[in-house]
Amino acid sequence: MVPFRVTFRAGISIFEQVVYAATKAMISGQLRPGDPFPSVRALSKELKINPNTAHKIVAHLVHEGLLETRPGIGTVVAVLPDSTRKERTALLGHEIEELVVEAKRLGIELAEMLGSITAHWKHLSGEASSTKSGIKATDGGSEKR
Repeated sequence: MVPFRVTFRAGISIFEQVVYAATKAMISGQLRPGDPFPSVRALSKELKINPNTAHKIVAHLVHEGLLETRPGIGTVVAVLPDSTRKERTALLGHEIEELVVEAKRLGIELAEMLGSITAHWKHLSGEASSTKSGIKATDGGSEKR
C-alpha cells in the first residue's frame, strides 16, 4: 500500500505529481524518518504507473536525500540533514518566483497571498486553522474550504 495519496491531474507529468505527493507526505509528517517507502514494484502496481516511472521517482527521491536504501530492509524515509536557513530558502528561489509571477498574473494582492500561504503552512503543520472547516485559500478569486 502506498502511504500517501496522489490524485492524478492532466497536464502535469506523473513523475512530478508522485514526487510532490511523496515529498508533501514527508514534510507534513505523514511519513516519518525510518518509515518504509514502497518498492518500485509496489509503487508501480498500486498507482498503476509504468515501472520505469516508479523507478525514476524512487531514484529521484534517493538522490534528493529524502529516501535512503538500507540493505536487508529496503527503502526508507531519510532523516533530513541539517542545513542553514539561507541554504534551505535558496532551494525554493525558483518556486517562489513562479508563485509570485502567477499571483501577480491573477491579480492577487500580497496580503491575500501571505494569508493563503499561512493557512496552508498551518494546515500542513497540523496547527488549528482560523477558518471553521480547514484551509481558506484563494484560487483566482474563489475560496476553497
